[in-house]
Amino acid sequence: MLTAIVGINWGDEGKGRMVDLLSREYDVVVRYQGGNNAGHTVVNERGKFILNLLPSGILRDETVNVMGPGMVIDLEHLCGEVQRLRDGGITVTPEHLKISDRATICMPYHKLLDCLEEDRLAGKKFGSTRRGIAPVYADKYMKKTLRMGDLLELDSLEERVAGIVEWKNLTVEKGYGAKAIDVKEMMGWLREFGLCWKDYICDTTAFLSEAADAGKSVLFEAQLGALRDIDYGIYPYTSSSSNIAAYAPIGSGIPAKRLDSVVGIMKAYSSCVGEGPFTCEYFGEEAEKLREAGGEYGAATGRPRRVGPFDVVASRYGVAVQGATEIALTKIDVLGYLDKVPVVTAYEIDGERTTRFPTGERLNRAKPVIEYLEGFGDLSKCRKREDLPQAALDYVAYLEKAVGCPIRYVSVGAERDAYVKMY
Repeated sequence: MLTAIVGINWGDEGKGRMVDLLSREYDVVVRYQGGNNAGHTVVNERGKFILNLLPSGILRDETVNVMGPGMVIDLEHLCGEVQRLRDGGITVTPEHLKISDRATICMPYHKLLDCLEEDRLAGKKFGSTRRGIAPVYADKYMKKTLRMGDLLELDSLEERVAGIVEWKNLTVEKGYGAKAIDVKEMMGWLREFGLCWKDYICDTTAFLSEAADAGKSVLFEAQLGALRDIDYGIYPYTSSSSNIAAYAPIGSGIPAKRLDSVVGIMKAYSSCVGEGPFTCEYFGEEAEKLREAGGEYGAATGRPRRVGPFDVVASRYGVAVQGATEIALTKIDVLGYLDKVPVVTAYEIDGERTTRFPTGERLNRAKPVIEYLEGFGDLSKCRKREDLPQAALDYVAYLEKAVGCPIRYVSVGAERDAYVKMY
């Protein structure tokens, strides 16, 4: 069984929580794109863990975890993330974690360039996490990056690193007027934070191909959501990689394999970190109440998330783009304080109503059309379908019909057992 777990909206839908839950049924969990620019928060019996780079299956000792070739890896951040897990009693060994030799290394100068450009843009910034993701993906496609496999031959890399640094300084020093990048500093950084991963780096294509052929079950994990995809999201306010399910076999290293199912993660309301159009957005007191109720602060950055009601238009589009075969609805318990639950059912653009998700300037001009459903109170103790009040069942059924995909799981809390299986 090959299954992808993906976000339906702008990210922060609760994918880490669902990967942690579902990973018990899988032998291998693979992260197939992105870097440490987003976070997955998982709460289990050992505590609360925030994962930026590592697959969420890393919290299960019996699961093999893979960082695929579609990823960009900040070695320094990876060292810190793994150390925090070990401090929390989590095992991380080469048997437990495998890193693709084809994955790209995110260097310190990528983060520097990210910061310099956001500062230059000032009020027109894209809302980058300043972690070097756009610059490193740009360099990857210009074929001017290092890959994890290069760490296995680090002593022979200095000439190549020098050539890349000379090219980078044309932008850093002569373009932005910043201090030049130093080759020896970069080599020192690679040795300090890279050499410790030698035993973890391998041909993950061979490993995953053999696992799939042997009938092992594989779970593919993405960051962010469909609306942040580089091709299908709210461009240019997107990530710099493809997080849609169709990319999972490619970004994980087994492009010849096909997915058997796609679990779309969809929050019971809307949230968004960063810049860009967000039609359903709440402001003022309404926003503060929802943000506080849901603890809506970025796992990677700590930034307050923008929040709003569930957006049918955006979610239906996300379900279609992801090719979701089933849905996990998260954080429905957060809405328990509302007497009436708002839902954005359509957009109004230039005086006309539409239920089709627009792009470009039309999306910027869109205004939400809001309807209200009956509130349902506290759901945090519900563990079975029959525990849910009728108003909550009606809300789930409404969303299910609206987005055109069955809702199989309903999450009512952050803990592993805080969910309801609907069928």
